Amino acid sequence: MAKQLIDILIESGKLTQDGLKKAELHAKQNEVSLNDALIALDIVKEDEITQAISKQLSVPYASKQNGILNPEKDQNLSKYIPEKFARENIILPLFVENNTLAVALSDPSNVFLLDNLRMMSGLEIQPFIASKSQLFQALDAFYSKKDLLAEVISETKVDVDSGSNENLEDLSAPGAKIDLDKDTGGTGSHYVKMVNAIIRQALNERVSDIHLEIFDERVSLRFRIDGSLYERTSPAKEDVGAIISRIKILSKLDIAEKRLPQDGSFAAKFQNRTVEFRVSVCPTVFGEKLVIRILDKGSSELNLDKLGFEPKQKRDFLEAAALPHGLIFLTGPTGSGKTTTLNAVLTSIKSSEFNFMTLEDPVEYKLSGISQVQVKPQIGLTFAAGLRSFLRQDPDVILVGEVRDSETAEACLKAALTGHLVFSTLHTNEAIGAVPRLIDMGIEPFLLASSLALVAAQRLVRVLCPYCKTPYVPGPSVIEQVVKESALPSKDKATWTFFRAVGCPKCSGTGYLGRKAIYEVFKINESMRNTIYQTKDLIELKKAASSTGAWNLRASGWRKAVTGITTVEEVLAVTLANE
Repeated sequence: MAKQLIDILIESGKLTQDGLKKAELHAKQNEVSLNDALIALDIVKEDEITQAISKQLSVPYASKQNGILNPEKDQNLSKYIPEKFARENIILPLFVENNTLAVALSDPSNVFLLDNLRMMSGLEIQPFIASKSQLFQALDAFYSKKDLLAEVISETKVDVDSGSNENLEDLSAPGAKIDLDKDTGGTGSHYVKMVNAIIRQALNERVSDIHLEIFDERVSLRFRIDGSLYERTSPAKEDVGAIISRIKILSKLDIAEKRLPQDGSFAAKFQNRTVEFRVSVCPTVFGEKLVIRILDKGSSELNLDKLGFEPKQKRDFLEAAALPHGLIFLTGPTGSGKTTTLNAVLTSIKSSEFNFMTLEDPVEYKLSGISQVQVKPQIGLTFAAGLRSFLRQDPDVILVGEVRDSETAEACLKAALTGHLVFSTLHTNEAIGAVPRLIDMGIEPFLLASSLALVAAQRLVRVLCPYCKTPYVPGPSVIEQVVKESALPSKDKATWTFFRAVGCPKCSGTGYLGRKAIYEVFKINESMRNTIYQTKDLIELKKAASSTGAWNLRASGWRKAVTGITTVEEVLAVTLANE
């Protein structure tokens, strides 16, 4: 990065000398550019660096926000820059005026690229600078079709017999790495293109899970978006076997084994970032069912301020995380975002002065400066065995992905009692339910009472689409219920704003766009310690927890509803009144 650009960032207040030193150290340790280091550490936003370069080079800035990164629809711009060339070079045509083609690109100093564009289009080139992340999104919106899989299915099919060696080679031709930024589906076999189309469409639609299953009479392809499953264009029944074989090859699974469940993973490059996929194949009476979990770090926020914590909850969680030792448990069902929250907490408290180690199954987020270990039960590396080994590595903070059995629970307790801060998760319906669950696993109540620092629970609620949500006034019974269950002052009713989910093209007609977490967070005080020591009765534990003044999941949900973040219906669907 040129010194002049650093000066621009410092003068504009976007960068401090302390932040610069941290970024320079990160860039040196990880062998990345200073630009990338500033973005990775969240010291300076990518768009802020792009705007600074715009000032430095006197090149106009284009973004969604200023409306310039929006190609003219009636000028047939794709004839000037073909899709393949645009994606390979990360450039986007904007408009043509006075024999000049305006293009957005991330590096306007690339004179060779500008010369190529001039020759290709036969027009003069006016460059605009835009961030890579916004360019990738704009490229997909400009060049991609609404239903990529339907487009591939409609193409002329080749006859493929998935049992022949020739066709297996065809399915595996591109190897186990997919670059969706460059591969637009023009190469490879028909089934390779089908798999790429499914993955690309899922990523464009912010999908968390892909479900492909075969029934007696039909095939079902469903995408889980913001927690709900939606049907999509399904491949033909005779194509399912080859599609699953392709996914197995990518995931390094046995394509000949169709009688037993198999688990694997693979990665793909999309919008200049690496997206990881966790694959599960399970035999059913009609054939194999495929589920792909998408672990997209680019779409997840490891930022406590953006997860959904209320200010008091965040403060309580960070105070517990600042303790020198103790147990911190986060509870909730599978897919409720527990891993994201715990990784965000670790990221916020991470320091070079302490030794951080995690034991996970699988490692979903790769965190800089933290030693992470993948559990491998097939070779004896279980949570309990790994944790015993951790204690010989002089750790200060330990994250155990999940407590599933008494052996792991006891290992976590011993680590907390010997001067370590231990984070972990449990599958219980509510935060305080972690206490009887651990006691049932064999943990002595007096040891648990002395070591437990905090218990929390979380759920995910869908966030209203900002483009189509509509305000309304709910009935008196709803207002009364909110007042009763939210612990919010009734005198504030006039400031509450409720919205309905409507649906528009931006949110694919669902009325929701993304999800946020709601939490209940209970710091363990002396009163709760005494109660834990005396009983594991859930009702008594709840009474002790409520005396701390913390609110439950339902109350946290109402706080999201009265501020227009989510809907009344969503809060009622996700939480229970007695939680």
